[in-house]
Amino acid sequence: MAQHASETNPARLGPVKREETWQRLGKETFDVVVIGGGVVGAGTALDAATRGLRVALVEARDLASGTSSRSSKLFHGGLRYLEQLEFGLVREALRERELMLTTIAPHLVKPVSFLYPLTHRVWERPYTAAGLLMYDTMGGARSVPGQKHLTRAGALRMVPALKRSALIGGIRYYDAQSDDARHTMTVARTAAHYGAVVRTSTQVVGFLREADRVSGVRVRDVEDGRETEISAAAVINCTGVWTDELQRLSGGRGRFRVRSSKGVHIVVPRDRIVSESGMILRTEKSVLFVIPWRNHWIIGTTDTDWKLDLAHPAATKHDIDYLLEHVNTVLATPLTHDDIEGVYAGLRPLLAGESEETSKLSREHAVARVAPGLVAIAGGKYTTYRVMAADAVDAAAVDLPGRSQPSITDKVPLLGADGYHALVNQADHLAAEHGLHPYRVRHLLDRYGSLVHEVLALAEGRPELLKPIEHAPDYLGVEVVYAASHEGALHLEDVLARRTRISIEYAHRGVDCAEQVATLVGEVLSWSSETVKHEIEVYRARVEAERKSQSQPSDEAADALRSAAPEARAGIVEPVS
Repeated sequence: MAQHASETNPARLGPVKREETWQRLGKETFDVVVIGGGVVGAGTALDAATRGLRVALVEARDLASGTSSRSSKLFHGGLRYLEQLEFGLVREALRERELMLTTIAPHLVKPVSFLYPLTHRVWERPYTAAGLLMYDTMGGARSVPGQKHLTRAGALRMVPALKRSALIGGIRYYDAQSDDARHTMTVARTAAHYGAVVRTSTQVVGFLREADRVSGVRVRDVEDGRETEISAAAVINCTGVWTDELQRLSGGRGRFRVRSSKGVHIVVPRDRIVSESGMILRTEKSVLFVIPWRNHWIIGTTDTDWKLDLAHPAATKHDIDYLLEHVNTVLATPLTHDDIEGVYAGLRPLLAGESEETSKLSREHAVARVAPGLVAIAGGKYTTYRVMAADAVDAAAVDLPGRSQPSITDKVPLLGADGYHALVNQADHLAAEHGLHPYRVRHLLDRYGSLVHEVLALAEGRPELLKPIEHAPDYLGVEVVYAASHEGALHLEDVLARRTRISIEYAHRGVDCAEQVATLVGEVLSWSSETVKHEIEVYRARVEAERKSQSQPSDEAADALRSAAPEARAGIVEPVS
């Protein structure tokens, strides 16, 4: 196939580039090696590369395979942090939301409205309005509409699904949302575009030392078992919930501890909740979001301590019941387990404080130079990844030769942002040119932005690739091919769970289209028929394990079932020690 031709595009993370990057990792000396391909690691690689540094980013699994594909998918200031008087955190997050919507990723990050139902007379409306006014004036209302006050009748017109008794009025406000896995992958590809060497399925198995300083890392390709050493002036640990594990591997003591808090979300069809807006509901411990997501609603999240398998946190029946119970307190037609299309669980890397309650642990981030040549960053929230990345590179500057340039990522649009708005206006022409419906082209533009030309070019001479995937019609065959040829997908799971969101958007969770998708990926990655079959079996086993775990009463029972499923990346060492 044409995908195997010489890959001159540095942001094309395809099979030819993969071998080339392995050679470069072993031969070149880097200023910075970033460990971890979540949003903070990808952001750190982009920050360092755009400062003119020589950068390598290595990730043991897939881009965004941990926390960064399992969030609430919001870029938000964090309304509830206002109540905790964390004004600085809210202001910082709102500035980042503004940057994403206007400059950095307007193709990937979109405004989304929420109704805040009021349930108490007299004090609640002015109290909430004051908080939202602060939200608006801190930078919230420049790129999204400001708050709007509604009577009970007005709120029920906006959200007919609510019980009349569930509210006495409401306030509508706006935040922003994004496909987190797609956004993280685009940040990593943008880093590659600016010269970073980005490689997944590449696990750090040791640290290199010269005297008392860290001078690089030893890595293993988990696909074929090869090992090599990467020399660098500074190593930045951006591994989120694995921070402590990597710290132990380096032989040093960490400056902070990271606690894992499990957050579970469920996905239900759009027609199960009749509403023009998302909702934010108070619970006894935190808040619950009902978030519009294409033809679905995402409902979440939980907030419980997790001490088991970091790679595959499992949702339990208890978690799912908690979400259903809380959302059903306000819905006129309650949701049931049968309404659920998808479930996902993620782990927040929280900075461990004295308090035992995870919802009270800090969402702020911390950066430390834990040893000469080694920096660690943890905590924070998805929305502020860019600030975290800049802080991490600043902390590493003391180990770098020469003077470090300041961070400029507030001015660097992600791949696909340039030209996006013009293409939206030209969607009808683009649709006619390729024989697609204009709504399909708009959907593609919101996933790829101006890279849409690169995606559609893969279907030249192969019109069948412009047909929807049979059992997942929201996506075209060409998107699967592009995931493997340009976006670094190496396994069927990478495509079904992260490059697309088929694994949470369809009740079959990707099983029904696994064969079609694996065949398309296999063409790009030169899979044998045996490999195609193996990838399908591994994926089906994953889905089966997840389904079973979600009927279990406890974390321990759910974890035992989920972690028993085979790994797509069989060569991974867990834990590393």
